[in-house]
Parts: sequence; C-alpha cells; structure tokens
Amino acid sequence: MASAEEVKRDELAGFLKVLPPVEFSCVYGSTLHPNNRDKSSMVDYILGVSDPLQWHAENLKRNRDHYASWMVHVGGAKLMLKYGVVRMHDLVEDVLKWDRFYLSGRLQKPVHILLDNLDIENVNSSNLRAAVSAALLLLPHEFSEEDLYAKICSLSYMGDLRMLFAEDRNKVKKIVQGQFSLFQSMYKPFLEEYETKNMISFSSCGGHKANICQDIDLYTTCSLVSLLPQAMRNRMGMKLGEQKRIAESGRVVRDVKISSREEAAKCMQKVLRRTVLMSSARQAVSGFLTTGGLNAVRYLGKKMAKAWKSRT
Repeated sequence: MASAEEVKRDELAGFLKVLPPVEFSCVYGSTLHPNNRDKSSMVDYILGVSDPLQWHAENLKRNRDHYASWMVHVGGAKLMLKYGVVRMHDLVEDVLKWDRFYLSGRLQKPVHILLDNLDIENVNSSNLRAAVSAALLLLPHEFSEEDLYAKICSLSYMGDLRMLFAEDRNKVKKIVQGQFSLFQSMYKPFLEEYETKNMISFSSCGGHKANICQDIDLYTTCSLVSLLPQAMRNRMGMKLGEQKRIAESGRVVRDVKISSREEAAKCMQKVLRRTVLMSSARQAVSGFLTTGGLNAVRYLGKKMAKAWKSRT
C-alpha cells in the first residue's frame, strides 16, 4: 500500500500531464514535508525546458487559464500550485556559476525532483559543495549543525527585496527546523569530504545533531574561496585583486588575493547580496507582468500580512 507521501508525489507528478513536455521538474514548499511545522498551502514547481518561448506557446493553447488565474488547483484538493519555467541551459549555468543565484539558491534547499532527464541532481552537487564553502566562510570557529544549514539557507535571501517587507522574518529558521533531516541527507557527503580534508571536525551534541569546528586560518580560507563558482571568484577578484600561479597541469590559474578571512567573507557576502538583489528585482517585475497586476497585489498582500505577523 502506497504511503501518504507517495500518493502526494504521484498527485504532484500527475500535474505534469496537463503541460507540454519538460526536461526537468522539481517541487518545493512546506506541504511536501510532513515534519515541517509551517503547513503552507502553496507548492511551487520549477520546470526546465529546452525552448521557453515554444513551450509557452504550446501551453497557452492547452492551458490559457493558467496565465489568467496564476494559481492552479489540483483536482479537488486544497493544494495550490504555481510554476516557473526556465531554459535548461540557463538552469545549468546558474547551478554551476551562480550567475543569478536564483535557481542555484533554490536547489541548495530540499526539493522533490519529479523528472530529471539531464541528471541535474548530479550537476547540482557542485552547487551544494560551493554552498557549504560559502556558509563556512561566514561562520565562526565553532557552530552547530543547525547553524550551518541556516547559513546555507540564508545565502539566497541576502539582498532579496522580499525579505525587507514581504517575508516571514523566521523563514530560514522554519525551513531548517522543519526539514532538518532532509538538509542532513543533502549535505552529508560534502561535510564528510571536508572532514577528510581536515577543514572541519564534528562533536556530538545529543540526538542526531552535531557541533562543528572549523579551521579559520588563511590557508583554509583560500581553500574555501577556491571551491566557490568561477563567476563568484571573478567578481571577488575584481574587488580584492588577483594573483597568478601555475597549476599541476601546467595551466595558469588566477586566484583571488586574500589577506584575511574577514576580508574574504565580507567581499563574498557583498557580491552575493548584489547578485541576489538584481535577481529578486528581475523576478518581481517578471512575476508582476506574467501573473497580472491584481493577482500579484493579492499575493503580495498575503505575503506582507504573514511577514507583519512574524514581526509582532
């Protein structure tokens, strides 16, 4: 007999049948995770397609009401769905390079993959490894496992316009606490890798959670920066300067000049914040145009009410 989670997954995957073919699909939202305390009624899809214009043209023929109503009911269920469509090339580029840090940021958090024709889950491993590196740069010598996942989760909200007035101030905490075991399973291979490299060490703090210690010397800092995406290192290099070295392969490599951990962390944070700011602004305008003004205002109103409630 199928579990409740399997039934829900099949229900969500079934929605893809009413859409034109896609190459990749994942869903996220607190309703997908029974252990999440935040029982939101919204589930979001990310749909990867080879040609978004062609896909939308076909979808308009099949589901014109999706563009007018903005949200879709699944059968008689109370679940509300909304979906975003992205070109597969752009999805891969953002996951690997953090060009916009929108999809890459989303895929640093737990999602349920429904369809993955191009093995994006495997490609995403470099994104998760880089997320650990970025979070470690921003954390002190000692911290908890929950602190680490919270810092990873917060990366994509740095500079996000919505966090100023339209998001629950406890959002990151709720995401991590509600999906802690999922974060653990996602990041376990990379934490073990960093432990093997003597960059971090673990100590038990009871239950299934751990305390973590990390080296904060300049050598480890440079190692963490080197594990960030090339585009991120290029932007940091423009601010801090670069130095050349010869790799073992004989290739000339340009490294970011780093004089202190604090300098590197501050620079990376500034670059990320600007990237997310630009991305969230584009997303806000795009959402307003595609969903219609009235629907966008209603949605924003609900988000602001939730944000205000979290602040009182």
